[in-house]
Amino acid sequence: MPELPEVETSRRGIEPHLVGARIVHAIVRNERLRWPVSQEIISLSDQPVLSVQRRAKYLLLELPAGWIIIHLGMSGSLRVLPEALPPAKHDHVDLVMSTGKILRYTDPRRFGAWLWSRDLTASNVLAHLGPEPLSEAFSADYLFAKSRGRRTPVKPWLMDNKLVVGVGNIYASESLFVAGILPDRAAMALSYEEAALLVKTIKAVLLRSIEQGGTTLRDFLQTDGKPGYFAQELQVYGRGGEPCRVCGAPIESVKHAQRSTFFCPVCQK
Repeated sequence: MPELPEVETSRRGIEPHLVGARIVHAIVRNERLRWPVSQEIISLSDQPVLSVQRRAKYLLLELPAGWIIIHLGMSGSLRVLPEALPPAKHDHVDLVMSTGKILRYTDPRRFGAWLWSRDLTASNVLAHLGPEPLSEAFSADYLFAKSRGRRTPVKPWLMDNKLVVGVGNIYASESLFVAGILPDRAAMALSYEEAALLVKTIKAVLLRSIEQGGTTLRDFLQTDGKPGYFAQELQVYGRGGEPCRVCGAPIESVKHAQRSTFFCPVCQK
């Protein structure tokens, strides 16, 4: 699943092509995504794009009449293409722009979403989300306070969007490795110093990945069709049985909430 850096990379990629241009109309070839494509999107006509924003893993296109909320799901991607390019089998939504280009949404698994909201504060999918990990609200004081009394293993705890948004499976594993914290430790066992280090590490790992263009797994492509490059620097994720790049011990893997977690039993305590 595309994680926060991949979504932010997509946002930065499409923003210059959308802001200041107008959506002439939408072409929806398949309304049956995770939820049905909103009728307001299907009937869009002559709407300028005021901004392209991100909240958690949702992309937000601001129009005068409201907001298009896009989630890439498990395998979705966005590309800016010439309008004349014929669609392929899994190209479900096009936004036809006044520039002669289209914003094309491709999603083989159809687990993404295209929703409409007149007021983001009233959006069900955005309600109850925690702070952005790159914001000042995500601080050592905040994380330490939230960890008190929590017996949940720290890795799935970090992946709870009510705690902090966008720290998915890859970046939780990578951040815990860099911070030297075992993923199955109880959140309440974190010291203040460890909470501060973890916040600093999460921010650094996410920013580095954004700079590199996201993490290439099975499906992710940038808006220009190029893969991301951060996967070349992964320390533990997907490296079960391989030697740790720091100490040489075999990387181990366990399951947390049905998700694979990778860690070094020597470097992480």
